[in-house]
Amino acid sequence: MSDVLARLKALQEGDLPTHGGSTLAYVYDSGLAEADEIGRQALALYGATNGLDPTVFPSLRTLENDLVGWAARLLQGGPGVVGTVTSGGTESVLLAVQAARDAARIEAGDTARPSMVLPSTAHAAFFKAAHYFGVRPIVVDVDPVTFKARPGEIAAACDDNTVLVVASAPSYAHGVVDPVPEIAALAAERGVRCHVDACIGGWVLPYLRADGVEVADFDFAVPGVTSISVDLHKYAYTPKGASILLHRSAELRRPQFFAHADWPGYTMLNSTTQSTKSGAPLAAAWAVVQHIGDDGYRRLARTAYDAAVRLAESADEVDGLSVLATPATTLVALRSDERADVFTIADEMAALGWFVQPQLSFRDQPASLHLTVSAATAARGEKLIEALRTAVRKAQEAGPVQVAPELAAAAGGLDPATLDDAAFDGLLALAGLGDSDGLPERMAPVNALLDVAPPRLREALLIAFLDRLMRPT
Repeated sequence: MSDVLARLKALQEGDLPTHGGSTLAYVYDSGLAEADEIGRQALALYGATNGLDPTVFPSLRTLENDLVGWAARLLQGGPGVVGTVTSGGTESVLLAVQAARDAARIEAGDTARPSMVLPSTAHAAFFKAAHYFGVRPIVVDVDPVTFKARPGEIAAACDDNTVLVVASAPSYAHGVVDPVPEIAALAAERGVRCHVDACIGGWVLPYLRADGVEVADFDFAVPGVTSISVDLHKYAYTPKGASILLHRSAELRRPQFFAHADWPGYTMLNSTTQSTKSGAPLAAAWAVVQHIGDDGYRRLARTAYDAAVRLAESADEVDGLSVLATPATTLVALRSDERADVFTIADEMAALGWFVQPQLSFRDQPASLHLTVSAATAARGEKLIEALRTAVRKAQEAGPVQVAPELAAAAGGLDPATLDDAAFDGLLALAGLGDSDGLPERMAPVNALLDVAPPRLREALLIAFLDRLMRPT
């Protein structure tokens, strides 16, 4: 046993750190060692349980209802609010879209192509839902200065087949909260559902509001909001694998459920896209939430928020950097000037022990850097700013990564649908992604080439890379 665990620990040495506040995407660190330990013990305690049938493991039903009740209270839901614990924000979004689609079918029969209207800043999970469930995404541009959704354009984009409109609280790319009251009102006028993606902000904004921070209206106190997603494994700081999808009423949730009895086995009955699912993430989430409590979350939310605001203010003073929007919660988006590119800055930050996430250009918006601030990052705020200053200076000295004009032109003219495996192998090698053993040490040249490629080609190249990366050796 010790040899197996030793091998796991050796493999893990190549991973980014999950604690310490230096990984500014993907992970969330409260800095509370006792809460982490409680989560680990709960994971082990419930590792063998199965959430498929709540009558077999009734403790899981209790834990889930407790968490849903906590979230409903937090998000100002009335006594009729119901919810489901899912595996993450993407599954919560998938189920919100699926429920809206199926409710429309129940109420009005099959529509030719059900649609949903969403701002261009909505999370990519909505496009995954569109792909899976055949719901046509109608995308509208956001305000180019505030990056917030424009209700008038959303209203104009709705059609007779619209089953859902979407708002973010906040958006991932820029960290701003959409005007939810206006968007929910126009949805209600048309008799369609309004989903608020609060996967990141849902466990932060209410506690900031309780601490006196001015928070935009976004939750069930807003008439017309029919569902909200909020992730526990983000700012509730629970182990991975726990999100909640809330519906304003049981009637709205009902189409989310799936049952099938027309076969010789047990009657399948599911509340999520999964059937068999470990009870461990649910139990760990419950344990951590109970341990930290309202007062603890209020302190953690304020700590992370204040750190994000300070980071944004300090980063805006770094020569060559600018902040895209004042943080509404704990997300900071940065842009560089023409003397350096954000991809090189990200590489330099990695060399200094910090992971910041590059975001490729989108339409007329240049590439940017995304930083998710956790409570554990707050104590290292000055070191983070110092690292940013150093990284920007080094990136300026190196100059922006140059992509040959003929290569950029060729990338713009390629149709990924016409490419075979051999062509993808050649393109991946050209992009620096041809080695199936892993990534190059510096990603700036790779990201610069991806940045000049159209979105469909980016997607095809990265799918081809993932396909080659995830093969047994």
